[in-house]
Amino acid sequence: MELELEVRGLSASYGNVRALRHVDLHVRGGETVVLLGTNGNGKSSLMKCIMGLLKPTEGSVELRVGGRTVDLGRCSPQEAVAAGVAMVPEGRRLFPRLTVEENLLLGAFRPEARKSRERNLELCYSTFPILLDRRRQLAGSMSGGQQQMLAIARALMSSPRLLLIDEPSVGLAPILVSQTIDKIRELKASTGLTVLMAEQNFHQAVRIADRGYIIVHGEIVFEGRSVAELEENDLVRSYYLGA
Repeated sequence: MELELEVRGLSASYGNVRALRHVDLHVRGGETVVLLGTNGNGKSSLMKCIMGLLKPTEGSVELRVGGRTVDLGRCSPQEAVAAGVAMVPEGRRLFPRLTVEENLLLGAFRPEARKSRERNLELCYSTFPILLDRRRQLAGSMSGGQQQMLAIARALMSSPRLLLIDEPSVGLAPILVSQTIDKIRELKASTGLTVLMAEQNFHQAVRIADRGYIIVHGEIVFEGRSVAELEENDLVRSYYLGA
């Protein structure tokens, strides 16, 4: 099914504090696009606007799916999920006193997802075998890496067409970051998911990215049409490559 996310002239604020300034960004179906930036530069705010958690003050967020256009800037989070958007939030935001499987089933609350619940459970467990082994374990008792896998799997339970992943490396040891990125790449290859990932770990992000953007102080300052263009950018070389 055809899919495209288009963000145009997007601005957003928290009270009097401007978080985003005239952001333009697009993601085509089947792509993995990375949004690079250090902490506090607007990555999570942009994700929240796409997901309906933060209302724009200017601009638009449109998702075109199969000839239908959804104005995500006016949607509630529930409506965004119904349109086929799912988010893996920074910090994972699991229910620690529920089991792994209970957390997963909560991700399948919309009618379309409920119809595919068993198939999606099978996908989650085949992609993340540790979750099958720990399905009756309380989510709060798992390691950080296992919790990140659970957060991704929970998002998959809603049968998304567009998956937003916010800072998957936060709080994880380097080896666990690498494993998480490997799993995202495996999912992309097996399902054809469209992914927009906000990340500050450049070296890990470009392992799965098709292209990307750099955001600084709430503004897109560079669009790289390939990983090579990102690697050659002066900001990337300064912030991430030590050049």
